[in-house]
Amino acid sequence: MLPPFPAPDTPIPPAPLLSDADLRGRILHLDPDVLVLDKPAGLAVHAAHRIEHHLGHYMAALALDAPEPPRLSHRLDRDTAGCLALGRTAYGATRLGKLFAAGRVAKTYWAVAEGVPERPEGIIDHPLLKLKEPGSRGIVPHPDGQPALTEYRVLGSDGSRSWLELTPRTGRTHQLRVHCAAIGCPLVGEPYYGPERRPPGNLHLLARAIAFRLDADRPPVAATAPPPPHMAEALRACGWRA
Repeated sequence: MLPPFPAPDTPIPPAPLLSDADLRGRILHLDPDVLVLDKPAGLAVHAAHRIEHHLGHYMAALALDAPEPPRLSHRLDRDTAGCLALGRTAYGATRLGKLFAAGRVAKTYWAVAEGVPERPEGIIDHPLLKLKEPGSRGIVPHPDGQPALTEYRVLGSDGSRSWLELTPRTGRTHQLRVHCAAIGCPLVGEPYYGPERRPPGNLHLLARAIAFRLDADRPPVAATAPPPPHMAEALRACGWRA
C-alpha cells in the first residue's frame, strides 16, 4: 500500500497565462453541441484551494458563435494535458455528462513512467480509497476503496523508463497516477504518488484521445491531442516518433 502524503506546504506555481487566440487554437473538435479542447498542462479546469487561474477565465472566449460559454462535463487533473470535452449547449453538456457517467466515452492516455512493468500489457485492479486523515490527503489502494480498473500497454522503453498507453475502465480520482505507482512505475514528474515529493507542474500524463457518439443519429466524435512539449523528450527516448 502506498503511504499517505502530507498536504503541500508550498503554493502551487501558477499556470502560464494564455491569450484567447492561443486557447482557441487548441480546439481539436467543434460542432454545435460539443467542443473538445487540448487542455494545456498546468491549467486547472475550475477554481480550487490555492488555485485562482483556471479554465473558467477562458470560457467566454471559447463560446465562439454560441450564445453561452461552454460547460464542463468531466475533469482532468491540473497537471494532465490533453483532450477535455465541453458541452456548448445545455443539451450537449447533459448528454456528455450521461455518457461519462455510463462509461460510454472511450478515453486513451499516454504516460511516461519511471521503471518498466513486468508484463508488456495487463490490467491493474486496485480499489482506491480517499484518505480523510488530518494533515494528509490523497488516494491509496485499499480493499475498502471503490473498484478501479486500468488497462495498460507498454508502447516503448529506454530501459529505465516506459512509454505507456493507459485505458481507464473506471473514473476514480487520480486513478492512473495511483495505479501506475502501485505497480512500481510512478509517472515521471509525479508530485505526490512517487518515491519522493516533487513540485507540481511536470507530470508526464496526456489525455491522448477521446471518442464518443452524442446520439445514435449523429456521427461519432473522435479527437487526438499531440504530446505536450514537456513530454516530448522522454517519449522520444522511449521510441515515439512524431
